[in-house]
Amino acid sequence: MSKQPEVWLRGPIPGLSPLLQPAAHAILQMQEEVHTLMEDFPSSLLWEKPAELASPAFHLQHIAGVLDRMMSYSKAEALSESQFDFLKAEGIENSQITTASLLGQLDHQIGKYVELLAKTDDSTLADYRPVGRAQLPSTVGGLLFHAAEHAQRHFGQLLVTVKVILLG
Repeated sequence: MSKQPEVWLRGPIPGLSPLLQPAAHAILQMQEEVHTLMEDFPSSLLWEKPAELASPAFHLQHIAGVLDRMMSYSKAEALSESQFDFLKAEGIENSQITTASLLGQLDHQIGKYVELLAKTDDSTLADYRPVGRAQLPSTVGGLLFHAAEHAQRHFGQLLVTVKVILLG
């Protein structure tokens, strides 16, 4: 079986604006690579922190949480109590959490993110959106692209951490 090209080389994602294709490509590429990396990864190692790095569980939780929070901000919504609770729980060891449950949570948020991209009107990409309690300035497009960029950054950290754990 031949390996597929990276997501961005497979053509446009149906139903998405050309302006939002790069964000979708980045998030979908990260999703595929996370699944490949975490295939057969033991849940018992999710909370390992080699060399005091953040745990694999943290990175998977954080990527899902960032997607959720950036989507809320892009829609000019304040974060909910459940979103704040999720943020506070990111990286806190919980033996009930499994690799499969974290991947399911991540896939759910990615699905919501791609749906939001499909619903986003290009004419709103430059619209101002305040971020956080400090109401820092951003835009709809800035938030949507930051979500994808931030996910890619944490995937890179996850990749290194998992490799160190498995080789250690």
